[in-house]
Amino acid sequence: MENRVCFIKSKREVKRGGWNRGSRSHIDSSGIDWSGHYIQVSAYQSGTEYFPKNRKREFWNLMPEYGKRAWDWEEKKYCGEVTAYLSLIFILLITFIGGIMESASVQLAKNYRRTDTNRAMECVFAEYQKELLDKYDIFALDGSYETGQYTEKNVTERLEYYGEGRLEHEVMKIQFLTDKGCRSFLNQVSAYMKHKYGLDAMKDLLGMTSEWGRQEDRAQDYVEEENSWHESMDGLLKENEAELPREDNPIDHIGQLKKTPLLTLVMPKGKAISEKRVNSREMLEVRERKQGYGNFSEAEEKNGNLSSLLFGEYLLEHFSKFTDTEYTGGTLDYELEYILAGKDSDKENLEYIVRKLLLFRFVPNYVYIQTDREMKAEAETAALALCTLLAVPAITEAAAQGILLAWAYGESIMDIRSLLKGSRVPLVKSKESWQLQFSKLLTLGTKEDVSEGRDDENGLGYSEYLRMLLFLANKEATALRTLGVIEQNMRKVYGQAYFRADFCISGMEIGSVCSLRRGVRYQFKTYYAYQ
Repeated sequence: MENRVCFIKSKREVKRGGWNRGSRSHIDSSGIDWSGHYIQVSAYQSGTEYFPKNRKREFWNLMPEYGKRAWDWEEKKYCGEVTAYLSLIFILLITFIGGIMESASVQLAKNYRRTDTNRAMECVFAEYQKELLDKYDIFALDGSYETGQYTEKNVTERLEYYGEGRLEHEVMKIQFLTDKGCRSFLNQVSAYMKHKYGLDAMKDLLGMTSEWGRQEDRAQDYVEEENSWHESMDGLLKENEAELPREDNPIDHIGQLKKTPLLTLVMPKGKAISEKRVNSREMLEVRERKQGYGNFSEAEEKNGNLSSLLFGEYLLEHFSKFTDTEYTGGTLDYELEYILAGKDSDKENLEYIVRKLLLFRFVPNYVYIQTDREMKAEAETAALALCTLLAVPAITEAAAQGILLAWAYGESIMDIRSLLKGSRVPLVKSKESWQLQFSKLLTLGTKEDVSEGRDDENGLGYSEYLRMLLFLANKEATALRTLGVIEQNMRKVYGQAYFRADFCISGMEIGSVCSLRRGVRYQFKTYYAYQ
């Protein structure tokens, strides 16, 4: 039951006995508090929440001053349920807004911590090895910090220095230049060369790489063919109890030349061979290396022909070779030759390269001589004269083939002389580019031999042939030797006695822990790597 209360100015405004109590009127006039100046209007169970229309006029007669201004009972009702409902909604809304503000505040604090750590990581990696970048265009962070001793504490202390002391850091992953076949080093080289030259500059060379590979395969086939010829020739001579004369015998003469030091046959006149050598136990390729940990496969780049070519171009630009007029003054003078050969001395490395080039040149020379009728006729004539006393056609035929092999080898010697002198040699020979005449084959390597090889303007120089060898070489081995040369040069030439390539950090991921307000602990990871 609800009570309606109406305030009045004085008792005169209400007429006593306006309705009969017996008629169950909605206004109990006897309940008027004349001193309190109000009327209590009771809503009985038989009544409704408002006056019936036929009773409104009587109520207005009781309250003439208020009249229709009092209340419109049909349109205005004051109920407590609405007020309580709105209060609950308001509390929930304030709680929701407060929760969002708190969550945003915590997230903002997390972002600040991550930003601080990212800034600290960038500052640490900005302390890269300056000389390494200036001389070799490689980014790396010296993990020893010029002490020669690597510890992770060196890195974490620098992070704390650049960041806030409230953060705790732990190295989760770390990668050095020498890890996983020097993968990060090779990726940097590839990115640098692409940026410098672009991909279009390599298109012509890319079209030639397949031919380089086939030529290397054919070289091994011709070595086997030559070995098979020697076995066949020895078998024929033994079977017929015969022996080829040694005088005026190009086969025997070339056989003797193969037993002599190769460099004495091909060195340009007036050019001395470097006597520099290294202690192999100190070289990066041999000694124990610091290893990183963690999987950095997402940062690896697929290595193909393009990256091999780019790596070769990088080596040709940054390292010295035999034909250079000036050397870096490093531990070795013939740096490219060491990268390919891995021997202890300049002399051994140069001899290794010369033998590789000799075999590389033998293939096209032998291929061409097989197609030249005049040269084959000369070889057959010489073989017939050599085997006249034997009178065995099979031996004569085998001797002719042996003379062609010896002649192609002699031409290869002339090619190497040209290359070491700084001249050019065509990749495929022709009648015009052939250098060694048959009449001079027997004097090759003697005092009468004064030819140094000629220059062919359409040919390739020593650097171009090294480019082929670098492309065909094992990339991981050459990359490790490259870092070994860099390490030795940094120590000896650039005064960085503490420098070690396996202490050079190329990438790192750290785990950080920090405390926020109200006991909230936030853990996150931060990754940075040179690209």
